[in-house]
Parts: sequence; structure tokens; C-alpha cells
Amino acid sequence: MALRLTAINRYPVKSCGPVVEQSADVEAYGLRGDRRWMAVDEDGAQLTAREHPALLRVRPRERAGGLDLSHPDLPDLGVDVPSVDAGTIPVSVWQHRMTAALAGAAADAWFSKLTGVPARFVHLADPTQRHPNPRFGRPDDIVAFADGYPVLVATEASLASLNELIRAGDRGDEAPIPMRRFRPSLVVSGGGAWDEDGWRQLRIGDALFRAVKGCDRCIITITDPDTGERGKEPLRTLAKHRRWDGVTWFGMNLIPDTPGARIAVGDEVEVLSAEPAPDGPPR
Repeated sequence: MALRLTAINRYPVKSCGPVVEQSADVEAYGLRGDRRWMAVDEDGAQLTAREHPALLRVRPRERAGGLDLSHPDLPDLGVDVPSVDAGTIPVSVWQHRMTAALAGAAADAWFSKLTGVPARFVHLADPTQRHPNPRFGRPDDIVAFADGYPVLVATEASLASLNELIRAGDRGDEAPIPMRRFRPSLVVSGGGAWDEDGWRQLRIGDALFRAVKGCDRCIITITDPDTGERGKEPLRTLAKHRRWDGVTWFGMNLIPDTPGARIAVGDEVEVLSAEPAPDGPPR
């Protein structure tokens, strides 16, 4: 069966809700506008839905010159893109240090109330400051505030296989797990379950991507993005069937090779290079 792009999701704010798109421009750091905003603690370290699941219920809406944020438990907030002249602070995503612009006291207070800890809200004016793991990327590859790599792709076939495994287990009542639990940038239909483990280079429309590393999954996947409540799946089943190197795996990280290309739902997806799916963590 031919492979097709069936969904595009951008996440303007790290760990917050998606903007579902029919098309998107691809930049070196990922889909244009993806993860350029982030909430951080007093030391500038990332605040994520791992520790603060309420972030998943934030809905960003982009507008000219900024974005509007909504959450069911807070009043709506409008935030303008800050000027770096208004003040910057050092921030970090894992061990990676960058400089970001402060979005202002109102946004800081909003995220502080949401997370329950002193928070600041920042914008990454310069997305060229950070590079993916050099084991899997090239020296000139870049990534914004995403966890590790610019783009994440997942397949409908693998999700269907995973849900079958969940239904067959002792937590079958938690199936089906929706794709949005995995927060992919791109969703692809067609092909076989777990084929993406062996992908090495893709063409989506006119855009080229390197498939560089499987995605190891965290507690965010067991969190209902509508309620913030947590269950056991899909990590429980992934741990039985897709666990290597002490972590579980679902999806494949991509690095764009054609900045400026545009992709759209319905585009053909062509696997230009692949290896047999490995019996171990998808590299």
C-alpha cells in the first residue's frame, strides 16, 4: 500500500497542545513555528508535561505578532513576540543551553499559576543555537525547543498494532490509545507495522528527511491530554514488546534536508533508503 501523509501537527509551545495543519513549511529546525516558545523555571530549565500535565491542556492559537493561549482553568492570555532588546535569559532543554527572550510578567504569572511553581515564559528568537545529538546528526543540523530532534513521524500501522496488543493484555479497557498521545509532527498511512524502524531517508512531497533515531517514550504518553489524568498504557504494553536499552520505543525522529520545502496532507511518502527493521532499538 502506498504511503501517504495523513496528519501534520505543530506545537508552538513546548509540552502544550498542537496546531493541526493541512500544510506546513519545513525549516532546518523543524516545521516552521514549531516549539519556539517554552515555560521555564527560575533557573531557566524547561518545564514539561512530564512533571506538569496541565500544560497539555493549553491551546495555543498563533496570530500576527504573537499567540493567544487558552486553558479550561485560566483566563485567556495574549502574548506578543518579545524583542530581544526587552531582555533575555539563559534557558536549557536537557543539557543544552540557549538564550531566549522574556515574554513578560503577565505570561510568567499565567504559567506560574498553571504549573504551581515560579515560571517564566520565553521565546526562541534564534533557533540556530542548538544541535541534535552529534551521534545521529550532522554538525550543521539544528533543533529548537523540541526534546531532541526537529521532526517526529509515526505511522497508523504501528499504532493499530500497538492497540491490538493493548486490547489483548490486562489493561485492554485503555485501548484504543489515540495517536495524539505520542505527539508526532507527521503521521503516515500505509505500509506495515514498525516499518519505520528501518527507514533511513524519506521524501514527503518535495521535502527530504533523514530518519536518524527511534523515539524513546516517556510518561507523557500515558497522560490524557484532555484531562491530565494518567493511566498505564501505552507504556505498559510497549515495555513488554518494544523495550530495549531500558526504554520503550514508538516513532522515528527526522532531520530535514530541504529547508524551505512545503508539505501537505495527502502528499506521497517515499522511502528512499531503508534497512531491515532492527531487532533492537531503532537507531
